[in-house]
Amino acid sequence: MITKSEFEPAWWLSWPHLQTIWPALFRKTRKFPITPERLELPDGDFLDLVWVGNNSGPLILVLHGLEGSIRSHYAEGILETLYQQDFRPVFMHFRGCGGEPNRLPKSYHFGDTGDLGLVLQHIQARSGKAIAAAIGYSLGGNVLLKWLGEQGDASTLKTAIAISVPFNLNDCALRLERGVSRIYRQHLLGHLRASYKRKFRRISVPLEVDVDSLRSFREFDDQITAPLNGFNGVDHYYAESTSKPYLKRITTPTLILQALDDPFMYPDSLPCNGDLSPAVTLELSDKGGHVGFIDGPGFWYRRFWLEQRIARHLKETLCVNRC
Repeated sequence: MITKSEFEPAWWLSWPHLQTIWPALFRKTRKFPITPERLELPDGDFLDLVWVGNNSGPLILVLHGLEGSIRSHYAEGILETLYQQDFRPVFMHFRGCGGEPNRLPKSYHFGDTGDLGLVLQHIQARSGKAIAAAIGYSLGGNVLLKWLGEQGDASTLKTAIAISVPFNLNDCALRLERGVSRIYRQHLLGHLRASYKRKFRRISVPLEVDVDSLRSFREFDDQITAPLNGFNGVDHYYAESTSKPYLKRITTPTLILQALDDPFMYPDSLPCNGDLSPAVTLELSDKGGHVGFIDGPGFWYRRFWLEQRIARHLKETLCVNRC
């Protein structure tokens, strides 16, 4: 079902681009105890995980967005919040996002759910208990929702939360070619080009492409992401990787937090009630930007509403301190 969010932005951050950019530029670095782990994969590649603290509470897996990492502002914020409230967070870096390029030519992408399944199995084997919930931001939210739809009744998660999900990848690519949103395209494409160059300084390049000539997400995904990952061009990649068709198949109780003014997408790209299974709640706010959702009465009294909303959902669903 689709519900209206209670979120109201801080008056000085009502513009969606301020909601999106401000925390990335001005939020203070958070500190919490961590234990890094390198997970070797069956195909010879690796993933970098980070275990936060040693609390006895439920295990919560956190997935980042495109070119994100544990240093991303939203990652630090939610990991600190979960740690302080006695959850046991585990952070998953997608391939090549943990600070060292991955070994294989293939890359992480919006539709790659295989590594998520391996990580969930590994964490259960290492900890002796299943992960209770998973949280995914943007790209990570798309991967999480697609995985949940693929699993259906086989999912062992008790709940899931996805934030600022690009439900239509083609629409997202086109939206980032318009207006102020082009600053995000430039920023993210710069990171993607740099990551590509770092990796292929260490291994042979399977493509004959001038990566610096690629000026849009459609161009990059058509000439880099699609061929590296076995897709027949950008349209095939987008069609196979978007999570929207999988929402009807989800049986795990799932909360999606989304803003209508998200500058990464168009409002009509969002799912309607007919796209959602009974287990999925799409909570929509009029404002909030992309992974923003900052409220509060003034600059010195701001509040990161998103993290408190996530923690509240986890406590209610997992019966923490209640049941």
